[in-house]
Amino acid sequence: MEKSEETRTPLNFIESKIEEDIRNNKNQGKVYTRFPPEPNGYLHIGHAKSICLNFGLGSKYNGKTNLRFDDTNPIKEEIEYINSILEDIEWLGFNWEGKPRYASDYFDRLYEWAIKIIGKGKAYVDDQSAAEIANQKGTPTEPGQESLYRNRSIEENLDLFERMRNGEFEEGSKVLRAKIDMASSNMHLRDPLMYRILKKPHHRTGDKWCIYPMYDWAHGQSDFIEGITHSLCTLEFEVHRPLYDWFLDQIIENDYRPVQTEFARLNLSYTIMSKRKLLELVNEGYVTGWNDPRMPTISGLKRRGYTPESIRNFADRIGVAKRDNVIDVALLEHALKDDLNKKAPRVMAVLDPLKVIITNWPEGKTEDLEAINNPEDESMGSHTIPFSREILIEKTDFMEDPPRKFFRLGPGREVRLKSAYIIKCEDFKKDPDTGKIIELYCTYDPDTKSGSGSQKKVKGTLHWVSAQHAINAEVRMYDRLFDHPDPAGQKDNDYKEFLNPGSLKVLKNCMVEPSLKTSKPMDKFQFQRIGYFCVDYDSTENHLVFNRTVPLRDSWAKMQKNRQNQNN
Repeated sequence: MEKSEETRTPLNFIESKIEEDIRNNKNQGKVYTRFPPEPNGYLHIGHAKSICLNFGLGSKYNGKTNLRFDDTNPIKEEIEYINSILEDIEWLGFNWEGKPRYASDYFDRLYEWAIKIIGKGKAYVDDQSAAEIANQKGTPTEPGQESLYRNRSIEENLDLFERMRNGEFEEGSKVLRAKIDMASSNMHLRDPLMYRILKKPHHRTGDKWCIYPMYDWAHGQSDFIEGITHSLCTLEFEVHRPLYDWFLDQIIENDYRPVQTEFARLNLSYTIMSKRKLLELVNEGYVTGWNDPRMPTISGLKRRGYTPESIRNFADRIGVAKRDNVIDVALLEHALKDDLNKKAPRVMAVLDPLKVIITNWPEGKTEDLEAINNPEDESMGSHTIPFSREILIEKTDFMEDPPRKFFRLGPGREVRLKSAYIIKCEDFKKDPDTGKIIELYCTYDPDTKSGSGSQKKVKGTLHWVSAQHAINAEVRMYDRLFDHPDPAGQKDNDYKEFLNPGSLKVLKNCMVEPSLKTSKPMDKFQFQRIGYFCVDYDSTENHLVFNRTVPLRDSWAKMQKNRQNQNN
């Protein structure tokens, strides 16, 4: 059943444009989008937004979405990046139309069209260096200077371009430029480059080409070849649109044409989105690789413990805008917690153990207690955890002289052990050399077993593990990679000055409940009272490794509640 006008979700500006095009039967009412990554790095959360948008629109309007690699620069491209992009898109839950496509699939056709444009007298070979061409570009308020080679004859340009193609000239000695308008107010129309000489083998075409098309020349023509109807780009390409249209005008001889529409890119607080800067972090050893859990790459987020559903929900929540803005990273974290809260089993882990001896528990006795896997989803059932005379709790859950509102353990105080019994601290032991507390001596109340219907109430509940049965684990406590909300926007500082020195703390002597022994990489759990954790790729049967995905405290939800209270 269709939603009524009153309940229908409001359309964003791109959806409004698409629905208008469908009503006007533009391009025969078809909707055909594409996602065109450059294979010069790993995809990040900003690309995830674009992926969700393009594939989402293709699905919503019964259309198609292509995956096309913009592989026009063999200097920076690697097969590793292509494979990672394919894996990331599939992991996010999307399927492209047919096989992956490549701009290099169209090199022959682009070359033929370039010859056609030269034949129209609208492109020429320029012998100037890159620096000379840049110096002649002018400024946004002053016109550029025409090249001395701008008025070469069509015959000479055709001959030189063919010889460029044949490898007769050195890199940087010649380029092919479109002949448009050196006085245009749009700098991109001041005779932009179409081809440059790069004597580098290509990962798909080998040594066939020594000239390669520029992005602006290849992009729109590739859209045209594939039948794309809605070419969605981020706002920095808005000034490129007149050039996109000018190139299409030179080759199109029918009614169909793709249309470029721009939307605001994702800017996320405490995050770097530049692939160049992310590559620097990898190459200079600030992180362990593109999939380091602190990185904003899709593979890094996946390793951190993010789910594809949480990223898709995040993209849906932030929507599509026409103007750039900064999204608080807490919203991304909130989307993850909202998803994991429904899916992650609850388990117990102690990160900084303190031994507790329950003096009135029989020595050698073990009792299996029932623990609910997830109170949000009864269908997930329960599992058993062993309880014994010696257990481990967090050191921070005991204070020798606790303040009044400290609802954890202290001398003479009672707490409930999660899924177990109420215990009371009777005494404790200190290390004679350091003065640190190393053991607690408690008693348990046998009538207070969890689920027994006991009416006895206490204010504090602690997580714990059985010392005899617990498994040692390494826990990597990840935090935000940067400690400044806008690390790239500080003009007087290198963004690396804002790297968070506490972005990773490795805890070696953590103890987890025995049910986690069979966990596998990428399994996700909520460690009771601590946060959400994911089994890392480095984990083995004999050495469990967990990554902290995100703490339990939800700063975004707290911010939203505070705003509501202020508004009320």
